[in-house]
Amino acid sequence: MNSMQSAILLHGFALSRSRSALRARLESALGERVSTPFTDIEKRVLESVPTGIAQLDALTAGLGRGAISELYGPPSSGRTSAMVSILAEATRQDEVCALVDGNDAFDPASAAAAGVELSRLLWVRCHKLEQVLKATDLLLQGGGFGRVVMDLSDLPLPHIRSIPLASWFRFQRTIEKTPTALVIVSSESVVKSAAALVLRMEIEDTKWSTFLKGFNSNIEIIRSRRARSLKSYVRVHLHSECVR
Repeated sequence: MNSMQSAILLHGFALSRSRSALRARLESALGERVSTPFTDIEKRVLESVPTGIAQLDALTAGLGRGAISELYGPPSSGRTSAMVSILAEATRQDEVCALVDGNDAFDPASAAAAGVELSRLLWVRCHKLEQVLKATDLLLQGGGFGRVVMDLSDLPLPHIRSIPLASWFRFQRTIEKTPTALVIVSSESVVKSAAALVLRMEIEDTKWSTFLKGFNSNIEIIRSRRARSLKSYVRVHLHSECVR
């Protein structure tokens, strides 16, 4: 990997079942790049954190710590750009994040161009739903991440629809009273009542010169337990580095 593709990488879900062993392994991997990676995050008491999309944060108060947020929409709706914005904002604030990549679709170079500090990102590459669920469970049990993002976008819809509601509530119980914000990215809403924040994305228009420069997206606030406004839509401009 070159420096642009230097996200800390784990393949599949070959992680220890022991919470302490997992924590030690992650500390060792991250410690090569980030000194005491999990120390500061555990001292933070903020109840919510920004997405990096100012208009959205003004309405929703951002992502809740110790809660699940869901971001969904059809292909090319900007869901991946929004996901990258969330990771960029978190790593900019010196927090360590984990991305559980459902079908090995993440592009580190594009993410770095959009502001993600790859040295603070643990990238878990998966190829099937079973791996995604197990890896996410182990990472949440290990603790210490500011954001854990589960990207289900490129997995077959029948598979993600088969995830039982009990799984989402188990994840919620694991992170409650912790500083971790769990973000689910998918093509349709699957988390249901276990999510504290649910956002639906839809592309509105694109801006071109010789290349795609960016696009406007409508974000509908389906559910927000911390909403600052009764307004249910926000129009945002997103950069084109990670349109998916």
